[in-house]
Amino acid sequence: GGHDPGAVGPKGLYEKDVVLDIGLKLKKILSKKKDINVFITRETDVFVRLEDRTAFANSKHADLFVSIHANANTDRKARGVETYLMNWTDEEESIRVAARENKISIKKMKEHMNRYKNELGMILADLERDKKRDESIKLAHYIQSAIVSKLDEGYNNIQDRGVKNAMFYVLLGAQMPSVLAEISFISNPVDEKLLKKDKYKDYIAKAIAKGVDTYVASIPPDQKMAGLR
Repeated sequence: GGHDPGAVGPKGLYEKDVVLDIGLKLKKILSKKKDINVFITRETDVFVRLEDRTAFANSKHADLFVSIHANANTDRKARGVETYLMNWTDEEESIRVAARENKISIKKMKEHMNRYKNELGMILADLERDKKRDESIKLAHYIQSAIVSKLDEGYNNIQDRGVKNAMFYVLLGAQMPSVLAEISFISNPVDEKLLKKDKYKDYIAKAIAKGVDTYVASIPPDQKMAGLR
């Protein structure tokens, strides 16, 4: 947001505008549910640093953190939906996506991964000990499945790129189950046209909401959710 447009489509569509629209739509849907409270990191076109987003979620004592993004690739033919969780990876494509989202080069991304490997290991060990990592995996699969199935209702040939691991700064430090959803490739001319349409963004917002609903329903009754932020 603000001075940072994020990824830019072939016809000039800004990622910052697309994800803000979807975020606001998602907030409206989830806010109708009596057992969920929603906090959004931005409601206008303002810039929020990556580290401030998780800090905001932590300050609200959030139960879940969902970061919404539009993907991009130098290959304009690349399409599909994928959902990420915080973890170490050697997969080049996941490293590329993380480098783009983290606003650094792939070379620097790999340097940072090596530099912070021990620190990341401690973070992940803590997440596993508190069952946060298992919950993040579950949440990621629910959201990924919901987006793919929802888009399949109205659009053909939606590519399911699956759930993946990567080191995203926007997820680093989250004290709750957290995922990053790459909802479509804004760099693809066909996807860019779709991302301009309210109907398509409605589908995505409803799908993420469905994924969250499925996750919440999976929580045992004695572990009441305090809210979604």
